[in-house]
Amino acid sequence: TLKTLCGANGNTKIQIPGEWRIIYAAADNKDKIVEGGPLRNYYRRIECINDCESLSITFYLKDQGTCLLLTEVAKRQEGYVYVLEFYGTNTLEVIHVSENMLVTYVENYDGERITKMTEGLAKGTSFTPEELEKYQQLNSERGVPNENIENLIKTDNCPP
Repeated sequence: TLKTLCGANGNTKIQIPGEWRIIYAAADNKDKIVEGGPLRNYYRRIECINDCESLSITFYLKDQGTCLLLTEVAKRQEGYVYVLEFYGTNTLEVIHVSENMLVTYVENYDGERITKMTEGLAKGTSFTPEELEKYQQLNSERGVPNENIENLIKTDNCPP
């Protein structure tokens, strides 16, 4: 059964749990998200644990072209902010969600520096022009350069 949450972007009822595909990612340190980068991952599913006190995130990571299926658990700090240990400490915030689009803002601390990144996810395999525009607007609001947007769906050849 899917849990319904009230979104950070108003009182709109939204559903986070379900199958999601990452379409775009952007980061102020682009090396983290380029092909072969440690934070370039391919989402498949997000599930709520204990009324979304934690999120179970299932995704693929590519290691030299091989798709590795992983599931990590992010624990809620407050609101829609979660913490996840993966290639450092990641603070993940759900900053936008609609029926077909979910955007996260992540700060990754790898022990040396903080990388600010966003991830644009969809229920399908693409964004509409309006969704892409919204994603770019959210990047600008968070200080993540739009010129660093990577189209991840183009390199997602991992199993469903």
